Amino acid sequence: MGIEQKVAIITGASQGIGAALVQAYRDRNYRVVATARSIKPSNDDGVLTVAGDIADWATAERVVAAAKDRFGRVDTLVNNAGIFVAKPFTAYTAEDYANVLGVNVAGFFRITQLAIAEMEKQGSGHVVQISTSLVDHANSNVPSVLASLTKGGLNAATKSLAIEYAKRGIRANAVALGVIKSPMHPVETHSFLNPLHPVGHMGEMSDVVDAVLYLEQAGFVTGEILHVDGGQSAGH
Repeated sequence: MGIEQKVAIITGASQGIGAALVQAYRDRNYRVVATARSIKPSNDDGVLTVAGDIADWATAERVVAAAKDRFGRVDTLVNNAGIFVAKPFTAYTAEDYANVLGVNVAGFFRITQLAIAEMEKQGSGHVVQISTSLVDHANSNVPSVLASLTKGGLNAATKSLAIEYAKRGIRANAVALGVIKSPMHPVETHSFLNPLHPVGHMGEMSDVVDAVLYLEQAGFVTGEILHVDGGQSAGH
């Protein structure tokens, strides 16, 4: 593999936004390591799949080791895996808490440590978190304390990483989403979800892909929380 052929790791890659990101990076001639609990082997020689729970540090270690062994480097990490549980605050269970923090926080922490350690060796790299605009605009129609607790932490961590590694050629950014049309939102929910956005409709997966790819090539942008939310974070 030539030095110009970069390698991206994408979590939560078996369907929806994650699967769309895998294809988008392949279309730009990246090699991709795709991971999710239920991900199946790929017929594309440029895509290596690793099945596992990203909340388990052993999964993170297997993913980064696989990227190094198969493709020799890590250039981009997209922390796309996430769990969203909308419940009244007092209705959250210990299981909800453990599951959400496991994927959203532990699932970010270890794989990002390992990926950045590889990026440091080459003096370049990019880490992107998929977050939510609910961090910035709590909505009484969508109770979401666990989302705000975890994704808000990722937004803060993104800025901290950006500053810590600014002089080492490694950038960190996040994309804060509104509600995106994906398999997790059945069609019958769209009439409720569309009006949550000032523009009057949900986003498309292509909107997320476009935002991540913008950040990928925007070398002067780091520490940015890019809102792709139909105006939600601007006001109501």
